[in-house]
Amino acid sequence: MKLRGVYAITDSQLLAGKFLKYVQAALDGGITLLQYRDKSNDEARRLREAEKLRQLCEPYKAHLIINDDAELAARLNVGVHLGQTDGPLTPARALLGRKAIIGSTCHASLDLARQAAREGASYVAFGRFFASQTKPGASPASIELLSQARAELKLPIAVIGGITLDNAAPLVAQGADLLAVVHALFGADTAQEVTRRARALNALFETA
Repeated sequence: MKLRGVYAITDSQLLAGKFLKYVQAALDGGITLLQYRDKSNDEARRLREAEKLRQLCEPYKAHLIINDDAELAARLNVGVHLGQTDGPLTPARALLGRKAIIGSTCHASLDLARQAAREGASYVAFGRFFASQTKPGASPASIELLSQARAELKLPIAVIGGITLDNAAPLVAQGADLLAVVHALFGADTAQEVTRRARALNALFETA
C-alpha cells in the first residue's frame, strides 16, 4: 500500500466547535491519512465521531486511523495507530485482518521500528523532530535516524513532532513518506486556511 502525503491528526481541544468543518477542509486539501485522536472515556461520542469521520473520508479515498483503540477500529473496519504502551501489534493485526493499516509509534528508536516491521506494521512513526505543542516531553529524533531508517526499512515512514511548512522539506528530502501534523494544519483561523496548508504540505512531496 502506497502511503505518502499529509497525515492529519485530530485534537479535540484545538478543534472544539469546528471539528467536522476543519476535517472536511483538510480532506479538501488532499490529506492521505486522518487519525482520530481522542483520549476521553466517552465511548458513545467517540464511536459517533469516528463513524462521521469515516463517512467524510470515503469519497476522498483518505484512510481513517483510530488512535490507540483497535476494538473501535475493528467496529468501523478502519486502521489503528498504536503507541509503545499499547502492547505488541500482533493481536491488532489478527483482529483487523491483513489489509488494515496499522501504524506504530517508534519514538527515536530504529530498534522499535524493526520490531514493528516484524510484527506486521503498515508504517512506522518517528518523532519528535521539533519542539511539539502536543507532546512537549517527547524525546527528540534526528534527521540521521530518518535517513538510516529509510535505507533499511521497506515500510512507509511517518514523521511527527512540531512539523510545519517551514521545517518539513528536509524531512521529505531524507525519505519521510508521511508528514504527521496537528497544529500546523488545524491551528488555523479559517477552514480555507486549513485547506491551503494541507495543499502546501502536500506540494513538498511533488518536489522531493
